[in-house]
Amino acid sequence: MRSTPDLQSATPQGETKAPRQSWWLRLFLRLGVLPFLLAAAVAIFALQSPQFLTADNLFNLLRQSVYLILVSLGQMLALATGGFDLSVGTVIALTSVVSATVMTSLGPESTAIVSIVLGCGAGLMAGLLLGLCNGLGVAVAGVSPFIMTLGVQSIGLGIALALTGGVPVSGLPPMFSETLGFGVVLGLPMPVWVVIAIFVLMMVLMNRTATGIHLLAVGGNSKAANLSGISIRRTYLLAYVLCALLASVAGLLLTARVDSGEANLGASIALESIAACVIAGVSLRGGVARVENVVLGAIFIGLVQNGMNLTNVGSYMQMVVLGVLLIVAVVADQVRHRLMRADQ
Repeated sequence: MRSTPDLQSATPQGETKAPRQSWWLRLFLRLGVLPFLLAAAVAIFALQSPQFLTADNLFNLLRQSVYLILVSLGQMLALATGGFDLSVGTVIALTSVVSATVMTSLGPESTAIVSIVLGCGAGLMAGLLLGLCNGLGVAVAGVSPFIMTLGVQSIGLGIALALTGGVPVSGLPPMFSETLGFGVVLGLPMPVWVVIAIFVLMMVLMNRTATGIHLLAVGGNSKAANLSGISIRRTYLLAYVLCALLASVAGLLLTARVDSGEANLGASIALESIAACVIAGVSLRGGVARVENVVLGAIFIGLVQNGMNLTNVGSYMQMVVLGVLLIVAVVADQVRHRLMRADQ
């Protein structure tokens, strides 16, 4: 006796139809876990604190998130190639210490503008040097990103502490803090304008240039990218240098914000930036990255920290929450990857 085909699961030609996916599953496959975590966080903190959704608090949240956004955009480049950078916090610290030391050492003989330009240039060069070390180690020597960036993190932090003796470098030109730290243009703080400019540049880099395609191609399948004529070494090197550059810019903005050069700046930002990227759907395997999602991921991390501060959650418990979010994001990335493979 012949069985009757299921009319709901087969076409007239006998081809099986794929079950229709629900809207939330399609959203999860496309954007990752970020929309769900963002909606949950806003709902929870809005119920816990009436100040959370006020205009002043949201503006403050945006201003506080700019540093993590910059570092997360750089971390995205390393993750896109299948690696990551644990030394971004050290890049911030060394940039802060070097720039502040140069500004203060020039003394009253030079004008404030000259001191600021030379100090910022020296700080950026110090950060780029660390990024170059990471890139050469990963791309040329073949050292794993974990070991290489962990070693550079220790080296950079040791240099920053040796330069300062663990004491903050003070006495910076007032113009530096007034402009980059607290300056306001057209109603927006100067750091926000810096982030907007870098966001536009990153959108162009990832979506309109061959470099962005190469970064994703190397992370997706390095062997296929090599056969296509893409320079694997140059792509790795560029990713880690740009990652350090963005972290160094964040270091300058933070130095202007606190008005001193400090070796402890950015102590936890490596974990936060990786969490922001993974929550935003950047794959730990490489090959997947969206600039706008990473910005939202960094804002989400800042939103959670802001909400916990308003609800009087202690700093130790905030570390626990951040760790839990990172684990949840990694697990969600694993599930998302399996579901996407099953649909193919």
